[in-house]
Amino acid sequence: MSKPSPKAPRIAPPPHPRRRQEPLPDQEPKSGEDDADAPRRVRTLLESPSYREAEADVDFLSGYETRGVRLQIDYAKAETLLAEYGVAHTIVVFGSTRINEPSAARRAVETLKSKVAAAPNDERLRGRLARAERVLAKSRYYDVARELGRLVSTAGAKAVSGVAGGKPGAGVVVLTGGGPGIMEAANRGAFDAGAKTVGLNITLPHEQFPNPYITPELCFRFHYFAIRKLHFLLRARALVAFPGGYGTFDELFETLTLVQTRRMEPVPIVLVGEDYWRRAFDVDFLVDEGTIDPEDRDLFWYAESAEEIWHGILHWHEVNGRPLI
Repeated sequence: MSKPSPKAPRIAPPPHPRRRQEPLPDQEPKSGEDDADAPRRVRTLLESPSYREAEADVDFLSGYETRGVRLQIDYAKAETLLAEYGVAHTIVVFGSTRINEPSAARRAVETLKSKVAAAPNDERLRGRLARAERVLAKSRYYDVARELGRLVSTAGAKAVSGVAGGKPGAGVVVLTGGGPGIMEAANRGAFDAGAKTVGLNITLPHEQFPNPYITPELCFRFHYFAIRKLHFLLRARALVAFPGGYGTFDELFETLTLVQTRRMEPVPIVLVGEDYWRRAFDVDFLVDEGTIDPEDRDLFWYAESAEEIWHGILHWHEVNGRPLI
């Protein structure tokens, strides 16, 4: 006599991922029937800062204790997007935010001349005019930086080896601090060439705006200068410093220090405008004083034109045995 077939086990259907047929006890706040003050106290709890989820608690995230987390996030956002868009090699360009394109610099001089003519004894105005005329004389560097951005982007689009993120075509990308002046010019040259270009802006106490020539997906704003500096150099294949002030000096000397001490792989460092840089930074004096070695004088060179800058960078990489293009 054959045995009866075993009864198939009942397999429970999967529950709805968010809904229940019957609510759990904690899905409704305590009623006021048993304690009239309970609903008010529950509302107080829900509105308490301690009840906010940590990731949504701006006050907590802005506190001293979470600075380490903010540093990580400041780094990770840019790192993620730069990799996503295949930015692996950059030419970093720095320079004064005050060196505008020649037409703007000329207008500033004409405006001040009119003011000085109306108040010829105003020494403050005369000083402003003198400085504006010197900026106008340096405004040619705006055109040099713009042409450099175009050259790098046109030639750099061919440099696809080793590009991160599996997105060929990113090649060598112009990267700046995202501001006006020389940085605007370099981003603008890349924009003229129809290429992607990166701007790393920084949060300051006053309102500021990125220049309009940065690729929107590659325009970043950092909270920490240290993280911004890190991203300036992580992918750098050259640093080009045009005439500038404290910010330009900061980035230049930090890079020189890192290369001098071999904390980073040597990269081409180009100072644009030899007359300016020899007055602003007397490297021969430092050598003579014994505060740096003679070989440290060779960590950089001077250039004047966009072609000279770009061809010098390409030659440096060729000599180094790792061609950039």
